[in-house]
Amino acid sequence: MTRSTNLSHGEERPGGSRLEPRKAAQRSLAQALRATVAAASILAVAAPPSLAQVGPAAAPRGPLDVRVGQASEFTRVEFRWAGGAGHTVKREGQTLTLGFNRDARPDLTLLRVVPPKWLKGAEARHAGGRLQVVLTLPEGGDAKVGQADGAIYVNLFEAKAPPPAADAPVQTLQAALPPRPDPTPRGGVVRVAAQETGSQVSLSFPWAAPNGAAVFRRADTVWIVFDAPAVLDISAAPRGVAPLLRMEAIRGADHSALRIVTPRNTPVFAANDGSTWTVTLGPGVHAPPAIIKVGRDAAAAPAALTAAVAGVTRIVQVADPAVGDTLTVATALGPSKALPSRREYVEMALLPSAQGLAMEPYAADLAMTVAGDLVSIGRPEGLALSPAGAGRRLAVADGAPRPASMPALINYRDWPKTGSGGFQARYDALMAAAASEDSKGDNASTDRRMALARFLVGSELAYEAIGVLNALAASDPKAQDDAEFRGLRGIAKVMVRRYQEAETDFAAPQLAGDPSSALWRSYIAAQGAQWTVARQEFAKGAQAFNQMSPVWKARFARGDAQAALALGDLAGANEAIRKALADPTPSAETLATRLLQARIAEAEGYKARALAIYNAVATAPADYLSAPALLRATQIRYEQGQLTPLQAVNVFDGLRYRWRGDATELETIRLLGQLYLGQGRYREALEALRSAGLRLPDLPEALQLQADLGAAFRALFLEGQADGLQPIQALALFYDFKELTPVGADGDLMVRRLVRRLVDVDLLDQAAELLKYQVDNRLDGVAKSQVASDLALIYLMDRQPEKALVALNSSRTTVLPRALNAERRLLEARALTGLGRYDHALEVLERETSADARDLRAEIAWRQKDWAKAGPMLEQGLGDRWKTAGALSPDEEARLIRAGAAFSLAGDDAALARLQQRYGPFFAQARNPDALRVALAGLGDGQAAVADFGRLAADDAAFQGWVAKMKQRFREPAPPPKPVAPTRQAAAAAPATQG
Repeated sequence: MTRSTNLSHGEERPGGSRLEPRKAAQRSLAQALRATVAAASILAVAAPPSLAQVGPAAAPRGPLDVRVGQASEFTRVEFRWAGGAGHTVKREGQTLTLGFNRDARPDLTLLRVVPPKWLKGAEARHAGGRLQVVLTLPEGGDAKVGQADGAIYVNLFEAKAPPPAADAPVQTLQAALPPRPDPTPRGGVVRVAAQETGSQVSLSFPWAAPNGAAVFRRADTVWIVFDAPAVLDISAAPRGVAPLLRMEAIRGADHSALRIVTPRNTPVFAANDGSTWTVTLGPGVHAPPAIIKVGRDAAAAPAALTAAVAGVTRIVQVADPAVGDTLTVATALGPSKALPSRREYVEMALLPSAQGLAMEPYAADLAMTVAGDLVSIGRPEGLALSPAGAGRRLAVADGAPRPASMPALINYRDWPKTGSGGFQARYDALMAAAASEDSKGDNASTDRRMALARFLVGSELAYEAIGVLNALAASDPKAQDDAEFRGLRGIAKVMVRRYQEAETDFAAPQLAGDPSSALWRSYIAAQGAQWTVARQEFAKGAQAFNQMSPVWKARFARGDAQAALALGDLAGANEAIRKALADPTPSAETLATRLLQARIAEAEGYKARALAIYNAVATAPADYLSAPALLRATQIRYEQGQLTPLQAVNVFDGLRYRWRGDATELETIRLLGQLYLGQGRYREALEALRSAGLRLPDLPEALQLQADLGAAFRALFLEGQADGLQPIQALALFYDFKELTPVGADGDLMVRRLVRRLVDVDLLDQAAELLKYQVDNRLDGVAKSQVASDLALIYLMDRQPEKALVALNSSRTTVLPRALNAERRLLEARALTGLGRYDHALEVLERETSADARDLRAEIAWRQKDWAKAGPMLEQGLGDRWKTAGALSPDEEARLIRAGAAFSLAGDDAALARLQQRYGPFFAQARNPDALRVALAGLGDGQAAVADFGRLAADDAAFQGWVAKMKQRFREPAPPPKPVAPTRQAAAAAPATQG
């Protein structure tokens, strides 16, 4: 049975990372994007003339930041308003007046004191609460005003020079991305295909190239918006039946849209496959989209919102013919990313979406802008996000007061009381009171809604309580300043396992010193595996522990026990278990506590006791209890030898499909992957580990699983576990999981080990491809030069000297180690030799005195047919080999044949006689004795002719000998680089790096 949601409250599963660090990271990203985009926009333009900053970079000052950049062809002045601003332009002669609909005091010092090129002066004027910036242009100067990347810019240039285009590609964080092709099909028509499956209808939109889309709901209408103008042909789609009651295709100047009238409760899903978008209406199982995070922009003044929408492509204005207003829509590339629920604000609302972001504006001056992947929403005077009136205490309207110092307590005795009429009568009465417009005081409506929320929380109808409290916050924003409101909403969100949202409520300053809130914060931290925080908050909440219900006391104590166990405090864990079992609780709660007690016993070394508890809990009818119990019991039996690896694999493999969606699934797959690795089933292990990490990335156990995945990949390709595979199998496995290659020296060594195996079996093309990717994408400096040298060597072994030269030339750098420099010169000379550029090769070898350089000079002399030089060099390469018994190697035999042929062709009979005397005894064991006799016989005795020596010169044995020597060099492990002691100044200035 598969379950992932709607579990009973007795089930405990960690729920991902904390919200505040994620918010902080998002805010930091927003600030970094804003600063980087601005700097890149001013400092670099993608056109050939480079744009340099004028003066030092300044941090943004207040609501308006003025930035100046200078290029050889034009000057650029940018005005960046926090939250955006409208502008007007007026030109009179050489005076350009730029008017804004907001006021500020910009810093124009740089423009006035040291005017950049094509600017004579600048002045700021203030009139009617608005700012005007007057720019005076010199004679012969011209200007162009535009808006891009969230800034209003003025390009100044020589009058007769063509102005820079308003949409010129400015170098931002996304400048490395290629321009997207036009997605509009030929003919400008997108023919929509429809498929009906039961009560579900899928609409497919085949575009010519990937494009941005937005899919959202407004009341009983679903909108599908694309970022390209095209005619949507919907003739093949069914109409007049649910869920497609009515359809209308709309084409705008920069977009196309489909408006579908459908019942309000109809689910909507969006997905893309390449350039095809598919929108499905109706119930069904679909992959969950990524959630768009919307929050306040902490760096913006006045107040603004930011939303992280990966791959956002365009902001379009879509007119709604039914309502008569205009929606602002942000389209984005796939995969789908959604805003699951409507977000109400004072000046606008964000509509629920299955893809992209859509805004329903209430104010006329709202602006939505894009910077990288961040969508900003603001207005000139700022959004109303921080209501005044904090600290107002809401009255208790249901006659069930709570301790004023503990607003996060649930009164289980009084709040859920229904009276003689039963639940429905009580619920109807509270609902009618909350909906009544009859005001008996300023706070009467708020008090009645709080009374309804208390009843729902006490009855554990958490979703309904969240809805009531969110509606209250929308109608009375001051309610969010009340401690009880924050506590109630945080409790309800914990009950439905929205731990990150609950953490936001409990982080409110109104609850900072509340002991009851500390217990909820402890529980939330335990679900997120933040063990130290969980223990600290549990200690702060000790005062409120006994005022909680028995069920929640057990859950809080279990969270503390989990934290103590994770931190190695077994005594503290046992004490927390004692607290959890102190009061009678439902059987499911008791079994959950016993399950954790068994884990503590296992950690203490009492395996038999733990196994007995696991076996008992494994028989529970609730899968969220029996699945982890069976998992732990199977692991103990396997460790004790009661199960074979194959039997354990079968249990784990069945368990991973029986229970899914939480930490138990991840732990099951983790153990299964380890067993697969132990059995040599490497591909199955990596696929299992990778799939689980992608399914549940927010759970803390996913981090451990990803660490196991990286360790398994490292063991295979760095520690030699994959050496038993055939090289082509190892290469295929590496390519399928190459995203796991670690960054840094370990990843480079991993690739080099695989390359050595490929070279051994002459898979030179595949080896070169691996090294080329390293050189082009991963390496720099000395490391790049070293790997490029190996790449050049492989190209030479594959008889591709041109590519070898390219690899060497593209990786040149200064201050290389002496040995590496010498190796690169030899490779360059050999590549030049292969291209027939012998004189150039000899120049490269001019100062080289190594044996390899001497052999290469002999090779060049042989190819130049300079027999008088080639013969002595080749004989010198043999050295005193004649003094050592044993058959000649292929390289030595080829060198001896060439030496004899060179001496013969040079007419050096004395040298031939010397070679015959020294190497005559080696003829019997030679691989090619006839060639040796011919080479050393000479021309004088009539046994050989010049043509015979020509055939010897065409022999490939010398090259094959060199290749064999190079293969042996690849088999030898590269020596580790010698550590270089940094200077004191360099050590102090070097930033901390990882990996």
